[in-house]
Amino acid sequence: MEEKKIKIGITQGDINGVGYEVILKILSDPNIVDLCTPIVYGSPKIAAYHRKALNMDTFTFNIISKAEDANAKRINIINCVDEEIRVELGKSTKAAGQASFLALERATEDYKNGLIDALVTAPINKNNIQSEDFQFAGHTDYLQEKFAIQQQALMLMATETLKVGLLSMHVPLSEVPKYVTKENVRKRIQDFEACLKQDFRILKPRIAVLGLNPHAGDNGVIGKEEIEVIQPVIEELQKKSILCYGPYPADGFFGSEKFREFDGILAMYHDQGLIPFKTLAMENGVNYSACLPIIRTSPDHGTAYDIAGQNIASEVSMRQALYMAIDIYRNRKYYEEITANPLRKQYYEKGGADIDISLIENEEKENHGHL
Repeated sequence: MEEKKIKIGITQGDINGVGYEVILKILSDPNIVDLCTPIVYGSPKIAAYHRKALNMDTFTFNIISKAEDANAKRINIINCVDEEIRVELGKSTKAAGQASFLALERATEDYKNGLIDALVTAPINKNNIQSEDFQFAGHTDYLQEKFAIQQQALMLMATETLKVGLLSMHVPLSEVPKYVTKENVRKRIQDFEACLKQDFRILKPRIAVLGLNPHAGDNGVIGKEEIEVIQPVIEELQKKSILCYGPYPADGFFGSEKFREFDGILAMYHDQGLIPFKTLAMENGVNYSACLPIIRTSPDHGTAYDIAGQNIASEVSMRQALYMAIDIYRNRKYYEEITANPLRKQYYEKGGADIDISLIENEEKENHGHL
């Protein structure tokens, strides 16, 4: 597969939070330009303010007016906001929300026009970004509308060894049971398996499915969703050679470290999946909008107003988000190549008898598991 220099768009996020701090820290690594061509969508003036606050005055950007002018050997930045905007570290302001939206809007347009290959978003404040132009729960919903994507995204929290997907995302807890239907559970498991294969190069992924109720319903004593909905779907998909198991009680599943036996874990609701994930992997976790034709990653933390400008924010999660975006782009290209011209499904023995190649493939997948 021919390698190409990947262009990664990086949005500034909320200018009063730690977004610029983690961006500057990861881009100060001189090896970054060997991996990709970074293009920051933000403001040279605001970046300079943060550089000074962080004592990083030696760091320099290549200021460009459009993505086509990006220098592959430099850290590029495109101005997206009014130069007179004011930075107020640690505060949620309408101006900061507008600035985060303008950067996202410009990056999205460039992505739609094929000028960047993937998007890494610094944290936004979901309250101050709201306006007539942005009335969404977050980045993912906005991107789905802008790209006219009908496919429902899978919110995936990921590290190299732990990947937790969510059946329901940002919905009130009282509404979660509405989402636990056979149709939704089936689709989420199938989507998750496809994502693990395509984006993470896991040949035959093993997926654990958590129960909705305490103790996974305790055989119907505490709730019947496990018996009536989740278990039948798991059994149905197992017959289709999807390696999914459960439903597991969430507390014991993570407490006993059984999660280490699986490539992916499907949680029924937000906190069921994110509390254990962030407890185990807060430092290097990545928020990935999976199952979409576009690639968008972000760090698994928020704006962190309380430590903004203090030079103590960890950049590890942002770095992992950048690395993951690059890896997923390459993995998708690889997957496209190996599936473009599939081999015929029959071998022929010298004696003339047919051998079903799928039997051989299934045996190899069981023996090897991963590429």
